[in-house]
Amino acid sequence: MRTDTHPTTTTNPTTTTLALVRNLGILAHVDAGKTTVTERILYATGTTHRRGEVHDGTTVTDYDPQERDRGITIFAAAVSCTWDGHRINLIDTPGHVDFADEVERSLRVLDGAVAVFDAVAGVEPQSESVWRQADRHGVPRIAFVNKLDRAGADLDAAVASIRERLHPAPLAVQLPIGAEDAFTGVVDLVRMRALVWADGGDAAAEGPVPDELREEALGRRRVLEEAVAELDTGALEEFCAQGSVSAPTLAAALREVTRTGDGVVVLCGSAYRNRGIEPLLDAVVAYLPSPLDVPAVRGTYDGTEQERAADPQVPFSALAFKVNATSTGRLTYLRVYSGTIGKGDAVWDAGARRSERIGRILRVQADRHAQVDRAVAGDIVAVVGLKSARAGSTLCAPGAPLVLEPPGAAEPVVSVAVEARRAGETDKLASALARLAEEDPSLVVRTDPETGQTVLSGMGELHLEVAAEKLRRSHGIEVNVGRPRVSYRETVGRGVSGLVFRHVKQDGGAGQFAHVVLDVEPLGEEFGKGSGGESGDAFGGFEFRSAVVGGRVPQEYIRAVEAGCRDALAEGPLGGHPVTGLRVTLTDGATHVKDSSETAFRTAGRLGLREALRACAMTLLEPVAEVTVTVPEDAVGSVLGDLAARRGRVSGSTARGGAAVVTATVPLAELFGYATRLRSRTQGRGTFTARPTGYAPAPAAASER
Repeated sequence: MRTDTHPTTTTNPTTTTLALVRNLGILAHVDAGKTTVTERILYATGTTHRRGEVHDGTTVTDYDPQERDRGITIFAAAVSCTWDGHRINLIDTPGHVDFADEVERSLRVLDGAVAVFDAVAGVEPQSESVWRQADRHGVPRIAFVNKLDRAGADLDAAVASIRERLHPAPLAVQLPIGAEDAFTGVVDLVRMRALVWADGGDAAAEGPVPDELREEALGRRRVLEEAVAELDTGALEEFCAQGSVSAPTLAAALREVTRTGDGVVVLCGSAYRNRGIEPLLDAVVAYLPSPLDVPAVRGTYDGTEQERAADPQVPFSALAFKVNATSTGRLTYLRVYSGTIGKGDAVWDAGARRSERIGRILRVQADRHAQVDRAVAGDIVAVVGLKSARAGSTLCAPGAPLVLEPPGAAEPVVSVAVEARRAGETDKLASALARLAEEDPSLVVRTDPETGQTVLSGMGELHLEVAAEKLRRSHGIEVNVGRPRVSYRETVGRGVSGLVFRHVKQDGGAGQFAHVVLDVEPLGEEFGKGSGGESGDAFGGFEFRSAVVGGRVPQEYIRAVEAGCRDALAEGPLGGHPVTGLRVTLTDGATHVKDSSETAFRTAGRLGLREALRACAMTLLEPVAEVTVTVPEDAVGSVLGDLAARRGRVSGSTARGGAAVVTATVPLAELFGYATRLRSRTQGRGTFTARPTGYAPAPAAASER
């Protein structure tokens, strides 16, 4: 099967090549069938000759032993394949909320995405989260409603949930043929044809629309034309002039509204039964953008903003989005935005401000690699030989430095103490933990100053379990892991005004003098509205202002005071937790003609804010999560009682497919061990998902738990 709609190309070989590239990710809630979709794409494109199955542990992209044991995607995996003359660089991303940072780093370098939804469940909590992440990065998407062969599958209900919860204009371009177990194919509403798959067959049989579906198909085609005409000028003009929209115009309009994000094309199928994959690939080629269709990448260097077009002839620039330490060397995954890089070339790490040399360039097929001589704009490749590059590092031509915006990183919310089980492996453990943190920036390793313990922090219980298991399997270190603890924060409940702090130090030679006057107040309700890659920033709730007049404190010293205040946020007065949600205003100050310096004012800012916080009324904050519990209807009462005992606040309950879906906000500390408790209360029939949503005031004794 091939599409008859292609992006416009020119006779320029470079432009033509880039127009035939698609860099996309597969996004979904856990268990929506995302990895199965990826495996069927690889099979349909001839990249693999056997269908990989998650339940059999034979998948290409879920190649890590833990992924195969647990049956979920943990690490983002990149693969390349070809379809209809186009090269598709595809990244299969995790669906579990604990690994949302893997999704964030992947989305930063993608041009498009396929969002996979369960035909029974519709939009689920994590699918909503990854959708919002894609919104922030401006990544165009098409939707694939999977598992239409399941009991209770309903394409219209899934489309309605996309409209209600994600708020784009969903544009269904297919009509299912058959329902549930009798699902055999789809009607292509753009070209008005039927595609039917036989049991065990690989390719669809194309034919006319079945007579019994023709009237419904025509009605849905009309609805599609009207919806697209509302979003695209070209389609509107043809619709008004002719009363309908032709297939070429409709396809071009669908591509444009996908690129702008005004609408999302919706396809359907059953990946497990290999139905609907070829039309999905056609849609990827027809509607998702090439590197030429997205805006030129922007970066800065020494305060100057620069722009680099997707052109192999301009200076090289690339963003490292993943680092993987293997037995054969350190792999750094790059998205090349501009220029060309070859084996042995020197590149400049703009963040570290050091030169590196490319040893080898690899085309990635999950855990397998094929060596290539060069990489050009639009490529996603792995390179060997880089020593200092980290996830988020910008690599560029030495003579044309540029710093690209790195992927955002969420602050960890759960911590455990770890120690080597065998004496003499402490140093080996420290080295292994450093390597884990290098590969996964959402893991943070620190030493507790009071107990001297090594503390590993991450995004959830599962995240830390996977890290501990990797220490055992990959590094051969048996570790003892302590009880999980959440990461608390402190905030200002009631502030102070006019706090005066003078820093004076004279011990021979040049002295230090800084005088500052600070006001401290709560930042307000807006600072803690999201976390873990959501739209808010519960971890950056700090604002600094200067109200100094008359030049009493020079501008460079004001910046030093701000830096000192940020230093003071690391430890609050209640329990040494990080401080967030406050506004600090420098209202006055004084300098000394000889002894004032940036160092002195930074020290004054740090010590002055610490003193101010001790004078404020402080509030302890704990992380909270939105929990979605799916249980049999006869177990709802028991589940609601258990959530109440865990200090949960129930926000809603709905019926879906013979089960009840309860949503609640629960302190993260109360969710440790909840999976086991839920299974016991529902005889193993209950499931739940949880995603961090911010911070809320904690009970006074919370930090002692």
